[in-house]
This record gives sequence, C-alpha cells and structure tokens, in this order.
Amino acid sequence: MPNVAVYGAGSWGSALAVLLAKAGHQVALIGRHAEEMELMKKRRENERYLPGVPLPPELLPTTDLTLLNTDLLVFSVPSHCVREAARLVKPYLKPGCIVVNTAKGMEEVTHLRLSEVLKEELPDNPVAVLSGPSHAEEVGRDMPTTVVVASDVETAETVQDMMMTPTFRVYTNPDVIGVELGGALKNVIALCTGIAEGLGFGDNTKAALMTRGLAEIARLGVAMGGNPLTFAGLSGVGDLIVTCTSLHSRNRRAGVALGQGKPLETVLKEVGMVVEGVKATRIAHNLGLENNIPMPITEQAYKVLFEGADPQIAVSDLMLRGKRHEPEDVLEMSWLK
Repeated sequence: MPNVAVYGAGSWGSALAVLLAKAGHQVALIGRHAEEMELMKKRRENERYLPGVPLPPELLPTTDLTLLNTDLLVFSVPSHCVREAARLVKPYLKPGCIVVNTAKGMEEVTHLRLSEVLKEELPDNPVAVLSGPSHAEEVGRDMPTTVVVASDVETAETVQDMMMTPTFRVYTNPDVIGVELGGALKNVIALCTGIAEGLGFGDNTKAALMTRGLAEIARLGVAMGGNPLTFAGLSGVGDLIVTCTSLHSRNRRAGVALGQGKPLETVLKEVGMVVEGVKATRIAHNLGLENNIPMPITEQAYKVLFEGADPQIAVSDLMLRGKRHEPEDVLEMSWLK
C-alpha cells in the first residue's frame, strides 16, 4: 500500500509524485479522469502534462480515493479548487495525515490563504506549505532544485525528511504567512514582466519590475503578518526570479501575449493551463486597498487585465509617478521602525 498520496495529476503533482517515488516511497498519484490515469499507467508517462519523464515503478496512477489513507498527502490542485478538493478527500484521510499544499494563490472570495482554507476544511490534519523556485519540468528531470516548507517545526521537519533527495533540497521556515504570500503575489509581477517583454522592452525594464515588485510584495506581506526576511528567501525573491524569467512560466508567457496585444480570454485559452497571476492580481489589488498599502505595479496590472487599459500607457503611468527616495520603502518596514 502507498504511504504517500499526491492528489492532482497535473504537471506539478506528477513531478512531485516522481520525486517522492525516487525518494523511496510507494506513491499513489490520484487524478480525476479514469481514461487519462489508465493511459498514464499503461505508458508510464504523463504525456499531457509532463512529457518525457518516465514514471518509476513505485508510482501508481489511479483514481481510487481510498488510497488517500496515507501518512502524507501532497495537495496539487489549482488555488480556486482547493476548498472543493479538500471536501472531496476529507472522508478518506486518517487523522494526523500531513497535508502539504503546493498551490500558489489565495481564495478569491474570502481572501484567505490556502493553508487557512485547508485548516477550515481538514481540522484533524496538520497542514504544511511547499513553495520556492521549482518548475515541474525541471524537478521531473532531476535538475537541482531548492524549496521551502512552512509549518510548525515538527510537521515541517517531517515533510523535509520525506522529500529531500540528492537533487531536491528542502529548507524549513515557521513563517507560513510570508511563504504563502510570496508564492502567490510573485505571479502578479511575473505577468507584468511578461507584458514588458511583449511590448518589446528589455532587461532593464524586467529588472526594475522584479525589484520594485518585490518591494510591493514585502510591504503587503509584512502588513498581513509575514516576516520580512522570508521575502528575501526562496519563496520570495527566489520564486520571483524564476517565475519572471523562465520559459516554463505560464504567468510570464501569458504576460508576453498580453503585451503583444492579445485579449485576456484568448491568452488563457492559448496557455491551456491555469494562470494563477490573473486571479492573484485582483486579490492583491483588493488587499492593497483594504490594508492601505501602495502597490503601483499591481494597480496598473489590474487596470490592464480588468479595465482594458493600454499596457504602454500603464508603463508610462508607472514611470511618471511622483518622485521618491528608494530607502523610504525600506524605512517603512516594521523591522526597522
């Protein structure tokens, strides 16, 4: 019987299932569609979401929810599906099974972090958050990767022990708030760097967006209770860099298409998978207003995505804002007050 289950057979869930099998676990990779899972079982490959990565013999593709009765459940569904999926798996989980959430986003209606959603729905299960610069395509091919897991010390260290391999290094961090917000909000900035690229701008522009974008992420994150040092780590600047620059990044690719003038609906269809930065932009914009936090890049992204603003004008509006001293943003941080 599997001692680990991965719920969600997309690219990231499949890559983590492969990783866990190589780490010595018996793994059930649980998907929703019987035909796809049978094909995966027969061909020993997720041809749709993770082509070219063979599935180890210790990995069982299945739709059997009874195999969720394990010691560790990796939850790998899009952020908007987390609550519904948690309700679906709840009857099959044993108390004490650690649930590791890997989605990077927030619940749109409630503005809850995803760990808060899981704790509401699965009160008998410890919850951990896995984040950091980690594309599925590279993890599946054993390229050296570092991530961070956030939870209480005992839970985080248990997950660390179960997931560490020679090519997948896991750090721990008690700051669940900061780790989750860094992972969710960097998608907004990745969309923006993609838009800049689509407009024909170069490295200077992308570096400016990443640097000033990180300032926005940290401002909001600290206001919501995150540790400022977390945003200088893997789930902050690390994830921001990889998502803003990688060819694997859906958010960056979507941004490029938007910058080239394609409408949002067309862009989302072309990407073919969830672009978390779209919903994250709406949430981050609203959170900034609620917390009275200045987030000029996020504000312009919101206007482009949801109000039909011209991306070129949005860039001009950012560049022509009132003059500032750069250290003002640092001095506003609570740890230097």
